[in-house]
Amino acid sequence: MSWFTVVTALWFGILTSISPCPLATNIAAISFITRKIDKMSVVLLSGLLYAAGRAVAYLVLGAVIMAGLLASGEIALFLQRYLNQVLGPVLILVGMLLLGWIGSSASFTLVGAGVQTRASKGGMGWAALLGVLFALSFCPVSAGLFFGVLIPLSAANQSRVILPLVYGLGTAAPVVVFALLIAFASQQLGSAFNRLTQIERAVRLITGVLFVIAGIYYSLLYVYELPIKLW
Repeated sequence: MSWFTVVTALWFGILTSISPCPLATNIAAISFITRKIDKMSVVLLSGLLYAAGRAVAYLVLGAVIMAGLLASGEIALFLQRYLNQVLGPVLILVGMLLLGWIGSSASFTLVGAGVQTRASKGGMGWAALLGVLFALSFCPVSAGLFFGVLIPLSAANQSRVILPLVYGLGTAAPVVVFALLIAFASQQLGSAFNRLTQIERAVRLITGVLFVIAGIYYSLLYVYELPIKLW
């Protein structure tokens, strides 16, 4: 497994975190982490616990899925034979999700108003629990990137731990960064958030277009078996 693959998993995690639906939950997480802004150590530790919670959630979920995929000889053989054929349509669907063409209104959350109220009254341990719950609250973009891209990438590299863990850390990274911004330079938060929103939209659209193009290429090459060469 190359460093490029690891960086790719990290990037998909960051892209998941700053996409509109997950970003809304991360704003709630930031407000919890920084509720004691006068105590820098509490803000930092809460941010690290939140990151750990997200990372562990994706690590366990990814490891369980990968264990099931790799434990079955038939499934492993199927992936070896047909992963490229399946990857093309999956990339097209994920690209369409990123572009907002499909699935923009569906979502699944484990964190309701009641949980957030309890968390606001609880200690730092809630940061880790919120990280787990927010990680498992999927919307179309996060589900598409995790199940449609990260899991096939992990399967192709037979990675049960590293890639899901790196992806989870990527999803938590922007939260930790913004928590530190609030703690150390709150006056810069507004401009930084606006800049992130602008960057996210451009990056998401570019990534979506690239996914659709890559999906079409994989489909033509491996599904329709057209002799296409890029060079």
